[in-house]
Order: sequence, then structure tokens, then C-alpha cells
Amino acid sequence: MLELFDRQMRREARPDGPDVTIERAGHVVRQVGPEHAWNGVLWSDLDERSADAAIAEQVRYFGGLGRSFEWKLYGHDRPADLDRRLLAAGFTPEPTETLMVAEVARLPMEAEPPDGVRLVPVTGPDGVELVAEVHEHAFGATRERIRERLLDQLAAGDLIAVLAMAGDVPVSAARMDLHPGTRFASLWGGGTVPEWRGRGVYRALVAYRAREAAARGYDHLQVDASSQSRPILLRLGFEALTTTTPYVHD
Repeated sequence: MLELFDRQMRREARPDGPDVTIERAGHVVRQVGPEHAWNGVLWSDLDERSADAAIAEQVRYFGGLGRSFEWKLYGHDRPADLDRRLLAAGFTPEPTETLMVAEVARLPMEAEPPDGVRLVPVTGPDGVELVAEVHEHAFGATRERIRERLLDQLAAGDLIAVLAMAGDVPVSAARMDLHPGTRFASLWGGGTVPEWRGRGVYRALVAYRAREAAARGYDHLQVDASSQSRPILLRLGFEALTTTTPYVHD
């Protein structure tokens, strides 16, 4: 499964939005797009002799574009000290997450939100604004960047997004990126405002997206799970494959 993920989602990755390109530069695969898009290194095939030069080249390249970027480091990437080399080159690590995958057909899809909460699909700018609001409260994310990226993906048809509403108040939001030509759809977000955590909202959002993935013929769901969501996902049937750590260069 890890080999399949590496091939389809990293080495042969496709752009995740309009005005975004995937480039192969030597032994590195990177995504390049507008400032609000995700810019960074998806995959690398390096060794002790080639790693430092490849890192320096990416710093020069994205620096020339005036872009902050992320080197998405997985636990099985080589060389074994790639993390230390990124630190030495001026990268800053963000919290490590767990790459988790589940077969869509084996996931429980019947989970419903708690009483007083309804799930509402996001279909336009008003819904995207509410998703950005939830992300700001749940994660401290910058609202403007999230908004622009989601609007791009929604217009391209590569995004499923859903809100959990308590009356007229958004209390959680989640999205699923579609990756045509692969067997994977990927889950992102799932942020819930503090006063609604622990009530089953997150499980209901996973089930909603699993139903949407099944309807579109995807075999697997992939998540970069935080320490908070990992126990829930394990109970739902996801399995841990490796770790992933974002190394950011401003």
C-alpha cells in the first residue's frame, strides 16, 4: 500500500488545482502554483551524495519565485538523515503527523452527527467562507489563504467540502480532495470548534466523505492524521503506514 501511495500520490502526482503544475527536477518532484496554493516538494529519491545539492536547488528555485514552500518529508524517505539536512538548510519542522489509509468499502458509513447538528455540502463562495471561518477558529489558519485555495479547487471540481451546522452556526468543516486517475481520495480539515469536540462530529464528517468517495469509485481514503484524530481513525478502520512531517522554508 505504501508503494502504491508513493507512486500515485507522490512520484506521479497530479496538480491539486488550477494554475498549478507538477514538475520533475532531477530526483525531486515538486508542485508549483500561486502563492495561496500548496507549493513544495512531494517526493524525492536522494542519497547522501545528492541530498544537499538537491535541497539547495529547491531553496534557490522557490526563492526565485518569492515563494515559501514545504518539503513534505515521510518517515521512509532517504537518506536517513534528510531531516537534519533540511534543518541545516534553514527549514522549520511543523508537527509530525501519521499517514493513514483505509479501504473505502470497509469504512462505517452510517455515522450521523449528534442531535442539533446537520451536515451541509459546500457548493459556492458562501459555504467556502464558513469553512474558512471554522478553520480559523479550530486551527488558527489564515482565512484568506484557505478561502482562495478552496475556491480554486471547488471551481475545478476537485473538491468535496462539508459543513457541520448547529442552527446557523458552523461548528466543524471538512473537505476531501479528489485525485482522478488514482485509487485515492484524501481527507483534510475536520476541524471542530472546541465546545463541540468529543461529540461525534468528526466521525460523522469521515462517514460523509467515505460515502462520497464510494459514489465516485475511489478505493482508498488517505489522511495525514494529527495526534487528536489518529485514535478515532484507528477505531474506524484506518491503518498507519508511516509518518509525515512538513518542513517549511520561508
